[in-house]
Amino acid sequence: MKLWAGRFQKETDSLVNDFNSSVSFDARMYREDIAGSIAHAAMLGKQGIIEEHEAEKIIDGLKAILADIDAGGVEFSDDNEDIHMNIEVMLTNRIGDTGKRLHTARSRNDQVAVDFRLYVKKQIPVIIGMILDLEKVLLKKAEANLETVMPGYTHLQRAQPTTFAHYMMAYANMLKRDVTRFEDCLERMDECPLGAGALATSTYPVDRFQTAGALGFRKPVDNSMDAVSDRDYAIEFLSACSLLMMHLSRFSEEIILWCSWEFKYVELDDAYSTGSSIMPQKKNPDVAELVRGKTGRVYGSLITLLT
Repeated sequence: MKLWAGRFQKETDSLVNDFNSSVSFDARMYREDIAGSIAHAAMLGKQGIIEEHEAEKIIDGLKAILADIDAGGVEFSDDNEDIHMNIEVMLTNRIGDTGKRLHTARSRNDQVAVDFRLYVKKQIPVIIGMILDLEKVLLKKAEANLETVMPGYTHLQRAQPTTFAHYMMAYANMLKRDVTRFEDCLERMDECPLGAGALATSTYPVDRFQTAGALGFRKPVDNSMDAVSDRDYAIEFLSACSLLMMHLSRFSEEIILWCSWEFKYVELDDAYSTGSSIMPQKKNPDVAELVRGKTGRVYGSLITLLT
């Protein structure tokens, strides 16, 4: 029986179950889900909402599940809809009815909200690190080409002379702005929604500051209704990603033009090019072309979330 099915008299139709299931997508957030549940269980025990020994049993069970998932020894079930219910069912199967006490003073609403925030919060520094790596490459190329003269273009017509270093630094500056946008997003989203319940908190004496601190957030979200409904940070994140992809797409188009026979300004390394199955003279900038193609996916995700 599903965790929410107490008042229902019939099983969910298999077509509805398949259509409603999200575990194929949100399974990637299993670490965040378990981290949120450990923080919640520790708070329940400290506040006396459940017994300390029950909290410890729950936390030990969650850590064991995390280790098993990391080791590839767990298969998630569509019958349990999402990553949250999958883990809770696993926990109850392993430690018995004590596992059911984990959901005390918590809704899937604030659970989903905290998982998603934790996931985005964790990914932003990863993306910033990648951008900085690319900036280092651009700086290295610029330093090596301080006196490499090339034409600058407007309207795809030769306009003024410049240097390859100056061209590289234009993109380095674009990427620098991208870093600051991600940093701004991270600063604004650093608030914890856990403890908001479905939308109006709980009558249990939960300590939202404890769970916020345990999960590495600066503070709890001020308003519980806003806590569970807010996805502004995700839209901001996708907006920053879209601008980043625009810059990468623009740079990729430069590379595609520059390494063509018509321009012949640069030559791509063999390790980052592909060939033709029928034309042996070809050296194709496939990576740059695919970056441009994948840009549309990111734009699409932003528009999808906005609507």
